[in-house]
Amino acid sequence: METKWPNQTLVTHFILEGMANTPEHPIFFFILFFLIYTTTVVGNFLILLTVGLDPHLRSPMYHFLGHLSFLDACLSTVTVPKVLAGLLTPEGKVISFEGCAIQLYFFHFLASTECFLYTVMAYDRYMAISQPLRYPVVMSQRVCAGFAGATWATGAIHSAIHTSLTFHLPYCGPSHIAYFFCDIPPVLKLACTETALNEIVLLANIGIVGTGCLLLIIISYVFIVASVLRIRTADGRRRAFSTCTAHLTVVFLYYMPPLCIYIQPHSSGAGIGAPAVFYTIVTPMLNPFIYTLRNKEVKRALRRLLCHGPRDSPAISPPP
Repeated sequence: METKWPNQTLVTHFILEGMANTPEHPIFFFILFFLIYTTTVVGNFLILLTVGLDPHLRSPMYHFLGHLSFLDACLSTVTVPKVLAGLLTPEGKVISFEGCAIQLYFFHFLASTECFLYTVMAYDRYMAISQPLRYPVVMSQRVCAGFAGATWATGAIHSAIHTSLTFHLPYCGPSHIAYFFCDIPPVLKLACTETALNEIVLLANIGIVGTGCLLLIIISYVFIVASVLRIRTADGRRRAFSTCTAHLTVVFLYYMPPLCIYIQPHSSGAGIGAPAVFYTIVTPMLNPFIYTLRNKEVKRALRRLLCHGPRDSPAISPPP
C-alpha cells in the first residue's frame, strides 16, 4: 500500500529480504534460529532468575548481570521472531512502516543501553578490585539502581534521536530492505532524498558514544591490571582476573561486529550479514554461557536453583 504526499507516493510497508543463503534452505535455518532463540531466552531467563532469587548473589556485579540478561533476551526478541516468520511464509517478510520504526527504535534502545551497561560494569570491577575498602559504600544499592536507571534512560534518548532522524525522511520506493531487520544503514538506502546529514550524525553519534564507552572501559581495566599486579599472592591475582575475564569477553563480542556495520553506512545485505547475525542473534545466546562457565558462584547458584530451589542464607561480601 502507498500514501499520497505532495509530488510523491510514500510507501506504507517494507519487505525484509532476509539473510543470504536462507531462501535455499528455509526449514534448516528456521530450526537453527529457533533453537538459538530458545536457548537465548531460556539461558538469560535462568541467569535473571538466579540473580534475583539467590541470596548469595547480592553484589553489584550480579545486579548488573541481571540487567544484561534481560537486555539480551529482549534484544534477541526484537529481531529473531520476524526472521522466523520470514522463513515460513513470504507474508512474514512484510513489515509496516510503523512496525519498522518500532523495531529500529527498540533495537537501538536495547543495544545502546547494553553499551552503557558494559561501561558501568567495568567501573564496578574497577571499584571492587582497586578500591575494595570503599567499594561497599561507593557501589551501594541506591547507587547501583541509579547507574542502571541512567543506562536505560540514556539508551532510550540515544535511540529516539536516531529513529526520528531516520523516519522523518520520505520513503517513496523501492520498499525492499536488503537486510533481515530494520536497521539504520539499509533503511536509509531507500530514502528518496539526500541522506548525507543522517549518515554524518550516525557516524558521529555512534562513534562518539561507542568510542567513549570503549575508552572508559579500557581506562578502567588499565587501573584494574595495575591493581592486580600489586597483589602479592598468585591465587589473589588469579581470583581478581577471573572476575574480569567474562566481562572482557562479552565486551569484545559486543564491540567488534558493530564496527563492521556502522562505519560503512552505505553497506547492507550480505556484506554485513555475518557480523550482524553474530551481533544480534548469536552473542545474546553466548553471554549466559560465558558468565556461567567463568564464574563459580553463578554455577553453584544455578545448581541450587535447579536442584533445590532458592534458599535463604546470609549474603556473601562483594568479590575482592
